[in-house]
Amino acid sequence: MIEVSKLSKHFSEHLAVNNLSFTIQPGEVIGFLGPNGAGKSTTMKMLTGFLAPSAGSVKIHGFDIAKQRISAQRVLGYLPEGAPCYGEMTVLDFLLFIGKVRGYHGKELQERVKRVIDLLELGRVIGQSIDTLSKGFNRRVGLAQAVMHEPKVLILDEPTDGLDPNQKHQVRQLIKALAKDRIVIISTHILEEVSALCTRVLLIAHGELIVDETPHQLSQRSKYHQAVTLYSEDALDQAALKALPGVQSLEENSRDGSLTLIPEPGAVLFPVVNALIQQRGWQVQEVAVESGRLDEVFRRLTRGESA
Repeated sequence: MIEVSKLSKHFSEHLAVNNLSFTIQPGEVIGFLGPNGAGKSTTMKMLTGFLAPSAGSVKIHGFDIAKQRISAQRVLGYLPEGAPCYGEMTVLDFLLFIGKVRGYHGKELQERVKRVIDLLELGRVIGQSIDTLSKGFNRRVGLAQAVMHEPKVLILDEPTDGLDPNQKHQVRQLIKALAKDRIVIISTHILEEVSALCTRVLLIAHGELIVDETPHQLSQRSKYHQAVTLYSEDALDQAALKALPGVQSLEENSRDGSLTLIPEPGAVLFPVVNALIQQRGWQVQEVAVESGRLDEVFRRLTRGESA
């Protein structure tokens, strides 16, 4: 378990993190979400003991990170933003070095290094210097050092930032495999990470916690939750669509000609929209019901706008 209580951090007169409190249980994958400068990385550094808080406390599986830092860090795995490694080392030498720093020797060291090489599929690059690796393999090496000691808590700061779509998919699959029976915290500003990986979202802005919900609950805050989008090559009667019960507004997408009907709060539009399509005999290529748009919720909440 992670217990964070009234955590704050000042840098001179700048308040980077303000009175954060939350609890995380084993088995949860937490998306720590916020815009650039929100205080995500500062919070991660305080959770891992790399930065002392100005006020408040952090307990990692019962260990106070300020008073029992080494004990707490023994159960932590940390991938900092950018996955910094010793670039002149080969992958194998770097992992052996990390294992020795963790206190492993002899057969146990060799077994743990082999395990993370197999787990992160690093076999074909173990002889390469880290400086020559792609960003995707760099992240894998960073993850390998973070999980070598099989930590109970895994903290990942922007784990897929800068990766191409294929590399992002690979790293996300690895994170899912690593998430079983441990706490995983992913600090990110990439919204697709939330729906792809997370069971819960902590959204911060200006250093303050403003939302603690599941991704589904967060998407329900969107004005597009239960919105219906129509794709048709024919011109549809927009006035008739706007007049349907439960329709709050209609948006036209100039890029593809689609029409999106925004529902009134709590309204379900699909049955009445579908009935109108059948009644008018419209040729509609696709009718899509939206679960909600996280980017719209993110912008509104982090700017302090109301629903």
